[in-house]
Amino acid sequence: MPPTVAYFCMEFGLHEEFPIYAGGLGILAGDYIKSAHDLGLPVVGVGLRWARGYSRQRIGIDGVPVDEFPEYAADFLVDTGVRVRVRVAAREVEARVWRTERWGNAPLFLLEPTAEQDAWITHRLYEPTVERRVAQEILLGVGGSRALRKLGIDVGTYHFNEGHAVFAGVEMIADRMAAGADFATAWDAVRRHIVFTTHTPIPAGNEVHPLAELRRLGATCELVDAEMRALGGDPFNMTVAGLRLSRRANAVSELHGEVSRAMWRAVDGGTRIIAITNGVHVPTWQDPRVRAARGSAQALWDAHQAAKTEMLAAVTERTGIVMRPDVLTLGFARRAAGYKRADFIFRDPARLEPLLRDRKLQLVFAGKAHPDDVEGKRLVATLVGATRRYPGSVVFVPDYNMAIARQLTRGADVWLNNPLRPLEACGTSGMKAALNGVLNFSVLDGWWPEACRHGENGWAIGEATEPDQDRDLEALYATLENEILPAFADRARWTAMMEASIATVEERFSSDRMVRDYFARLYATD
Repeated sequence: MPPTVAYFCMEFGLHEEFPIYAGGLGILAGDYIKSAHDLGLPVVGVGLRWARGYSRQRIGIDGVPVDEFPEYAADFLVDTGVRVRVRVAAREVEARVWRTERWGNAPLFLLEPTAEQDAWITHRLYEPTVERRVAQEILLGVGGSRALRKLGIDVGTYHFNEGHAVFAGVEMIADRMAAGADFATAWDAVRRHIVFTTHTPIPAGNEVHPLAELRRLGATCELVDAEMRALGGDPFNMTVAGLRLSRRANAVSELHGEVSRAMWRAVDGGTRIIAITNGVHVPTWQDPRVRAARGSAQALWDAHQAAKTEMLAAVTERTGIVMRPDVLTLGFARRAAGYKRADFIFRDPARLEPLLRDRKLQLVFAGKAHPDDVEGKRLVATLVGATRRYPGSVVFVPDYNMAIARQLTRGADVWLNNPLRPLEACGTSGMKAALNGVLNFSVLDGWWPEACRHGENGWAIGEATEPDQDRDLEALYATLENEILPAFADRARWTAMMEASIATVEERFSSDRMVRDYFARLYATD
């Protein structure tokens, strides 16, 4: 067996019963370790055991989401018996190491402090303060690398999925220097074993910490300030450090690769960023009825109608709103962030309202705002307001999770995606929908420029150009009115497009393909 790939990530989305994920990053990580298991490849995952779920979001009477952070059962976690220690500020924090393979995934190791007084570190995912965030990243990176050594796992490649784990590289450099190597030699040796994936072109998604705070909290692992500045600058940029600590790095779609190379071109000593487009785990996201119906237009339509009926029943159960199964249903479900423009379709009521009033169209929305994102919560409130303004034609499904994601990506007719191009790094929800014959209707951002054959397997909103709000909006309505609605009335054409949509993802956008690409292009040592 070749040396193991250790895949570090702050969140893993394996199942809604195990809510240690916030969104796309975690779902991607979960799909990755499921495919690694399916393919029999030498991979382990490394993360943190969060005491509480990311958040449960109910809708307040004013339409604004209200967050709750309940604890959850995790009796499927197995204590490995391994304990590791890391320094956080003046305290030595001991952590136990859990293991799970509950959902058909490669072994996933999760660290959690053993002492009650240290439980604040893993209280919940993505705490907003610098002290809490850095403490979490120390435990993930430094604690995770120490745990792998104590577990006796022969790691050939450390894969940092986003910058949260880069302190593992700092610690490995410090260890080599303690054994007598100088900084440059240690750094060069360590980067041969590290690869890095960058996910977001949004500046706020690329963490920066004051170097003085990193030193106070123990993240520098005894490296001096000049050495830390050489890795990540001051303030210390976690993405820059990831690029400088790795032998290879990747973006998560071809377009995102272009954007990332331009975004980080000024980073001296950073590795080149290649593009490996994300994929989705087919057994997790594809309805078995759809899989069985391939090749028969009637069977495929019947499978989709069954999934649509189930989705609408779930919508009614969660919201009390009854929608019609014979109406073209657009789904939109993703994190509530401004650049994703969840409310975009409502910006010209004169074009939209006749479609809703005449029951030619209905809209199903879902998504969560970050608990500390005021703008994201305002966006959710706008969608809830639309639900009240267009009763029976628009609905917002609260408390988005993997179960709701499965229902919507199987039951909608069309999957709407209208971000500000080129800020969508990949957009794997569209792959999940397409895998079930739900036709994508999307701005040419993320993965869609690689997949879209307009009018054959879905539709593009506008052209592959810089965003223009008015132009994008006109393209959205014109395509909806003149192309999508007529196609929906033509059963033979629609089912043919469904078949083409499914084939596109099965052939090119599965996480099995993605993992094979990682091994061939990112992990290769030549």
